[in-house]
Amino acid sequence: MEEMSSCSSTVTAVSGVSFLQKTLERLSSTQCLKLKAEESSPVAVIALQRYLSEQTDGQQPQPDTYSYDVTVTDGVWRAKCFLDPRLNHLVHKSVLRTGADVRITQCSFVYNERRLGHGYICIENLTCGLSSVWLRGQDVTALPILVKHGMERSVALQSDVPLQVSRKHYLALWNNDDPEGDMWAIGSPSSDTVLDVTKITLLCNLESNIRNTWKPLPLLVKIMNKSRLRYYGKFGQKIDYPYQAYFEVADQSGMMSLVLWNELCPEFYQRLNVGMVLYLQNYTLKQSYSKRSRPQMGHHRMMSFNSVEICLNPRNPASVITVISPKSVLPQWELPEVPYQFTTRSELEKLPKSSVCDIIGLVTFVGRVERVKSKGNIVPEKYWTYRWVHAVDGSSDLPFILEVFSSSQSEIFNHICPMTYLVCTQMRVCRVEGSVPYLTTSCETEMFITGHHKGQPYVTDPRVKSFIQWTKTLKDNIVLQKTAVGGHYCYPPAPKIFTQSADNATAQIPLVAFTDLKREIETLHYREHKRLAIQGQIMAVQYMKSLKTMDSYQTEEGETSGFPVDTCEDTEQDSTCDRGMVGQTTAASLSPSSEKVLTRGGKKRGQTREGHQSSVIFRSTPAKRAGHEGTEIRQEQEEIKSGSKEMHHVENQDSDVLSWQSSSWPKQQQDVPEHLHHGRLFEDSISQRFTFDEKNVLLQLSNLHPSRWKSEQTTDTAPSVVCPGYYQITILGINKQLAVNAAYLPVVHSDEPRAVGLPQDPHGNSALSCLSSGFFCPLSNTADLSQSILPQPEEILATASELEDLHVVCVLDLCHLGGNKVEILINKVYGVNEVTL
Repeated sequence: MEEMSSCSSTVTAVSGVSFLQKTLERLSSTQCLKLKAEESSPVAVIALQRYLSEQTDGQQPQPDTYSYDVTVTDGVWRAKCFLDPRLNHLVHKSVLRTGADVRITQCSFVYNERRLGHGYICIENLTCGLSSVWLRGQDVTALPILVKHGMERSVALQSDVPLQVSRKHYLALWNNDDPEGDMWAIGSPSSDTVLDVTKITLLCNLESNIRNTWKPLPLLVKIMNKSRLRYYGKFGQKIDYPYQAYFEVADQSGMMSLVLWNELCPEFYQRLNVGMVLYLQNYTLKQSYSKRSRPQMGHHRMMSFNSVEICLNPRNPASVITVISPKSVLPQWELPEVPYQFTTRSELEKLPKSSVCDIIGLVTFVGRVERVKSKGNIVPEKYWTYRWVHAVDGSSDLPFILEVFSSSQSEIFNHICPMTYLVCTQMRVCRVEGSVPYLTTSCETEMFITGHHKGQPYVTDPRVKSFIQWTKTLKDNIVLQKTAVGGHYCYPPAPKIFTQSADNATAQIPLVAFTDLKREIETLHYREHKRLAIQGQIMAVQYMKSLKTMDSYQTEEGETSGFPVDTCEDTEQDSTCDRGMVGQTTAASLSPSSEKVLTRGGKKRGQTREGHQSSVIFRSTPAKRAGHEGTEIRQEQEEIKSGSKEMHHVENQDSDVLSWQSSSWPKQQQDVPEHLHHGRLFEDSISQRFTFDEKNVLLQLSNLHPSRWKSEQTTDTAPSVVCPGYYQITILGINKQLAVNAAYLPVVHSDEPRAVGLPQDPHGNSALSCLSSGFFCPLSNTADLSQSILPQPEEILATASELEDLHVVCVLDLCHLGGNKVEILINKVYGVNEVTL
């Protein structure tokens, strides 16, 4: 696809000729405007905002659950536009994103028939280009907003609310848990006014008064726990701000749940924090919702009143919330201290499954942010965002392995990075047989990192003080050598034995048909992760020495055109690799040393059992193959097809790719109706060493694309990724109707994040044992892999003959990396003797 230059945007900004203004003027005389290539100029996307779609009576239902407003600029004006729902898939795949140039090729102007003075531009077709160059470092908020004459008073066009006026607020772009937009008040204005606390009631008195009609007396309570935000919006709902948040509050008599409802959430949720003292008036009481989760705070030794909860509502009646200044809190109120239960890493091994603890640690690894679809929400669909984190506390050689979901603290969640102090409260212990325990967040978890600890109640905890003293003994340069950011990471490892439960839909790793695998890949959304299993046969293995064979795929997304716009799945590279396996390219040779490795005891290890023949082929790069076509190619094809070829050596010391294939694959490949050409490894798949100099760009790469462009976003180039080499595996479905390529990136170093908690039973470094274990044995302990004693690809592939005709179950990790990049990685391969029903 043709790359779109952003030069014209620069010219537009300098000259003052506005493409957006001219487009709006032309829309005044036509219902729908289709722009030719010479008429369209690129504009930069500076905001991409999501909200629940409208469902209007008498109209066709929206094809998607959510709608999107797109704000673009040409350097002269800003324009907030509505994205035609048929283009929503561009957002789902992160082809359309902030910071990128787009070229609008079709648009219309839509008037609101039920409201005077409101209308907007609807983008009906566009092409997506590369990241905008001129936008970087620009303060786009200073540009004026483009509004059609007569609509200057439209609130939706000029403020932070959706263009579809039945919706009052935006949602976070990638989940429903994070506060999003200007409506969320920040800060904690406290009251120094003198309050009459002589006429208050205690929590212990509320349970007996739930059915009384008397007006309840005020409460004086301290916040002990704060849950994440819950959005419960759905179609047909008449609530403008469908939010809910739980707090646990306590006084001298005990503890009770408090619920913040609807409009009060934007006003107070970010203001109310653990440890604050509240004076509450005009609250209501109701019976507790029995199915909700609760924080485990038994260690506080206070009475818990679980049958009743306090409700704070914006109306009927309008609750009054007063935050009392800390200096005004008096000892005679006898409010309890906030309880914590900090656990060290060495103590974690003794904690039972599902127990809860608080932890503090020094972050050494933080994974990329990924998403997983909530199984409980079908309409509207809902995604959780999460990342994996390692943190050490000096009590063990092993770090805490933390599965950290968004806790409605996006400013903290997005800035977790190595060398920061991380506190996580209310973490639940997870245990999986054969792996070390890990911790996952609960609905009641809060997180804090360096820069956010001041004033938190836990700072005086003895365990926290002890941890701080330990960190003072560390040297930054030594710790930095063991840090990492981003890349593929998934825990726990697949179990030693694959078990298919009776209800496959609820299995930890569902076993799917190959046709289902294709659908799962096609329907992945941006950074969505799925783990599933397929059964089939491994027909070919390629070793890829580096990422340089992926040069044609390094752009994050290609330009798309036409309507509807689709992402392009470029398969040329994989097709070339595939043709190489059947001998349509010339093979390169083994080095003399490699040839010795492949021949032991006078017998070549390419020989397979029961007379089967397999081949190990070393291929040159396309440029090196140009002069070798002809007789050698035809000869190689015939040898492979006839099954008489065991190995083929051609002098070429600089081969980039070497491969093995099953003797039956050349014939079966011709009969397979469909081959999914994935299996490429991307830079996003490999974790990188953390440095302070590259902190901002590394965080930007590991986080999700933001919903709004900020002028302070880094313009630094991404650090180069060192690829240790990987394998591309071709798997043929058990019914031989579909094949798929998947990448396999073995763990090779003990300091890799993926090595932590990985069962490291010794094995012989055969192709099957490496695929089954996920690592080379033993793991290297030297930072310089070139100096370590690792099995060479030639050695691994020389044993691949054991894969011949072997029925296997492959566990795959799928993740959409944005644009046309879909990561498919092999997590584990099971032989038939490792499977049970």
